[in-house]
Amino acid sequence: MSYEEISHTADVKIRARAKTLESLFSDAFDALMHVVYGKNRSGKQQMIIEVHASDPESLLADFLSEVLFVSEVEGRVFAHADITIEGTDLSAVLFWEPFDPARHAEGTEVKGISYSGLSIREDTNGYILDILFDV
Repeated sequence: MSYEEISHTADVKIRARAKTLESLFSDAFDALMHVVYGKNRSGKQQMIIEVHASDPESLLADFLSEVLFVSEVEGRVFAHADITIEGTDLSAVLFWEPFDPARHAEGTEVKGISYSGLSIREDTNGYILDILFDV
């Protein structure tokens, strides 16, 4: 896990650093699930999400938005994601368990993934992400 929460006036801002895009997306996924459900997450059940977008930022925002939607609508708490990115296509195997209010209520409701300030940059050490979760 290589992300940190950056101070923001109203929402949750995350900065992540990773050597690969897959690791960067995985860190963003972990940060989102941690914000929504806290640390007490596990899961052996699996589902697959596939997303296509025109650029890495849109790919990430669309992926996280789909994860958030499925989590809320189907009551799934995601613990881990195995992500594969090929060009502008993403495939993720998500490991989940059913929502349990006794275990998963320590988080904060996230209304959506913001494009405001969303950036993925590459440097000599890999990638850096700034993303805002609308709470």
